[in-house]
Amino acid sequence: MNFCFRLVTALLFCFSISNAQENQDASVLKVLFSKYYQNEKVIVKNRMQYLNFYCQKAPNNEETFEVINKSTFLKKYALEIKKQVSNLVSEDWSKEMNIIFTNQNQYLKSKVNNCLSLEEYQKIAIKAEENNQRLMIVSKPIFFAEKFCLVKVAFYRNIEHNNGCFLLLEKTTTGWNIKDLLNEWAT
Repeated sequence: MNFCFRLVTALLFCFSISNAQENQDASVLKVLFSKYYQNEKVIVKNRMQYLNFYCQKAPNNEETFEVINKSTFLKKYALEIKKQVSNLVSEDWSKEMNIIFTNQNQYLKSKVNNCLSLEEYQKIAIKAEENNQRLMIVSKPIFFAEKFCLVKVAFYRNIEHNNGCFLLLEKTTTGWNIKDLLNEWAT
């Protein structure tokens, strides 16, 4: 009886941790959607969507180390952040999008629409025959120091005008807020 109770308690604890992580990712994604889709038009019949969202979570790579080295604030948490850097990410954003858009945020959903794979995006871009299509790629968020998050956002286009940056977010009583943009780049 005592063993079964401990086992159930351990399973519930693990489930609550994974659920909390998923909700954290969803909260961060909502902040990013609100920032980058605020000037986009609502997608209705026959209206072209210019900003599309990539379904897969992009892996964090060595570029994260460069951001840490350039920031005095991030250097304090370098070990904690570096432990989470991994090129092996096989997750997508579908769970987080379901959390954000189920019974809420419908106006934002009408701007974001659906997420796309790279192949789906390329078909849309070719069909549009213009260089106005962008694909927003978001990396797996890195949470550290219990109230901070580092996430990379990049915008891919079929032509050379790509850009991106790392966003440093801070968790407050009202939710996640963008504190700083780091390592901005454009081609």
